[in-house]
Amino acid sequence: MKLLTVLALAGACLAQEEKLPRKNPWAENARAIESGRVMFRMYCAECHGLRATGGRSGPDLTRGTFSGGDTDADLYRVVSDGVPGAEMPAFAGRLDEDDRWRVISYVRSLTPHNRGPIPGDSAGGEQLFWGKGGCGQCHRVGARGSSVGPNLTRSGRQRSVAYLRESVVTPDADITPGYAAITVVTRDGKQVIGVEKGFDNFWAGLTELSGRYYSFQRDDVRSIQREYRSLMPLNYGRLFSDRELEDLVAFLASREGDKR
Repeated sequence: MKLLTVLALAGACLAQEEKLPRKNPWAENARAIESGRVMFRMYCAECHGLRATGGRSGPDLTRGTFSGGDTDADLYRVVSDGVPGAEMPAFAGRLDEDDRWRVISYVRSLTPHNRGPIPGDSAGGEQLFWGKGGCGQCHRVGARGSSVGPNLTRSGRQRSVAYLRESVVTPDADITPGYAAITVVTRDGKQVIGVEKGFDNFWAGLTELSGRYYSFQRDDVRSIQREYRSLMPLNYGRLFSDRELEDLVAFLASREGDKR
């Protein structure tokens, strides 16, 4: 009896898998692409950016390679079911099947057929990252660096070249969610400034650039303030030459991690 139940469940799963669409019925359809563009701006641009080149929490979708898989079926699954543990929600309840395919058609239309190489020397940029820029004091790439700031192991997969350059030169332009600046003034007047690690109406957690973590209850301090600004140095546009900046961005754009 148990064997029959297992076989029945397996058959049901296979049947369900067979029902999943594997090809986009609206592929390369101009009207579908335009309709998908409108829906993308309504539902997706807040995270992925108006032009899908990456935003506050969503990756760059114009590169033609995606963390959830590169086939149309992979994209459909991600749009429909979301990504567990990430900020990508499920849209199966908000967009019907055809509309989900139209959004995918639009995303596919954004990938240049002949994307040229990223300018700059990635190897030279890596040396600048760990050396002159001191970026590893706050950022992690792979198993190396610090977790004070955002993890950059997959920065090339998550952000466009233009976004990465802006983040280096004008870090206050767009703050990654969860990495605002926290300033605490203790009862004896001491000021503690760090990167947000937790924040609500009752307490705040922060990490100083040195890596030291603090947790404060509001009732125990004079004030707690959260500011949407970066604690990154604001002088990288002057510190690096144009060539060095190009190399540093090339290094960041080449970080693709794995496809998990």
